[in-house]
Amino acid sequence: MTIDSATKKLRLFFREQSRLPSYQEMCILFGFASKKASFELAKKLIHAGVVEKDASGKLRPKNLFSPLPVLGSIQAGHPTFAEQHLLDTMSLNNYLVERPDHSYILKVTGDSMIEAGIYPGDMVIVEKDRQPKNGDVVVAFIDNGFTLKYYREENTHVYLAPANKKYPPMYPQEELTIFGIVVSVMRKYY
Repeated sequence: MTIDSATKKLRLFFREQSRLPSYQEMCILFGFASKKASFELAKKLIHAGVVEKDASGKLRPKNLFSPLPVLGSIQAGHPTFAEQHLLDTMSLNNYLVERPDHSYILKVTGDSMIEAGIYPGDMVIVEKDRQPKNGDVVVAFIDNGFTLKYYREENTHVYLAPANKKYPPMYPQEELTIFGIVVSVMRKYY
């Protein structure tokens, strides 16, 4: 049993149960014949920094979920030129990200998505390599800039729609490329 394969099984269990398994449940999960094997695996996972023990000796996530790169900011108003730089990484052990290796975080600026509940200062988790569907909130490059908008299809035409009545829809004149779909919004209130 490798650390990577054990970590994947633990992630799945955590997503379904919102907790880590007990040592007895680890026997079932990993096909162990005894709790001793669960304790040995737990030691390896603790040493690898994947999990840790709380004061009562129960396992809890430490770095169970991969940190995501924070690449920059995204304008939710008029499209602007944006450069992608690795600014930081963020671990989301308390948030469930289905595909961390295909996800990244952007900080929102601008107010064109406020009626969708996305406000300036919010962080959006974006999943790349997915085909957008009508109504998805997407990170898009339209003509000469990046923006955050609803993806809309009408007949054979594709356009971007704001979630703020003071902004008009955006129809591509030259280019429209989708860089990802927003799967989650995070907001810190204080």
